[in-house]
Amino acid sequence: MADRENRVPDSRERLAHIIRLATRGFNRSLQIRLASHHVTFGQWIFLRILWQQEGLTQRELAEEAGLTEPTTHTALQRLEALGFLEKRALAGNRRKQHVFLTKRGKELRVELEPLAIEVNEVALDGLTPDEIETIRKGMLVILENLEEDERKAGEEGRKVPPTRIPT
Repeated sequence: MADRENRVPDSRERLAHIIRLATRGFNRSLQIRLASHHVTFGQWIFLRILWQQEGLTQRELAEEAGLTEPTTHTALQRLEALGFLEKRALAGNRRKQHVFLTKRGKELRVELEPLAIEVNEVALDGLTPDEIETIRKGMLVILENLEEDERKAGEEGRKVPPTRIPT
């Protein structure tokens, strides 16, 4: 089964499947590189968001990452234990905890971002700049189309189901 899953699809394969396999490949390639820095891919997701915008709440981080709050909570606990971030209340609202990077969490950016750049370079090897730009534009259109589809479904009362199956 693993051989079938890891095979390179042919040109007749559905685009959604090819994109899923490419995403899996990008993620695994980055995971391999992150492991030497003792950072998981899940932790990377939150570090990347926090490098762009600190002070978000756990809920805001979960939404930004597209993950559940329990998953976010677990990842943030681990990042806090590693000394990469801290949670603190802001003046005027002691109940809500906001997430901020520590000095070490900020410094990690210099170490980890080049790894993501390297993965992109590996993945795009052999493509011309024009081909890369065509792929980029096409993927952005695909994302816009799928976001619009989800928006319309939401207006009709159809939403993405929870990952847990009710018992």
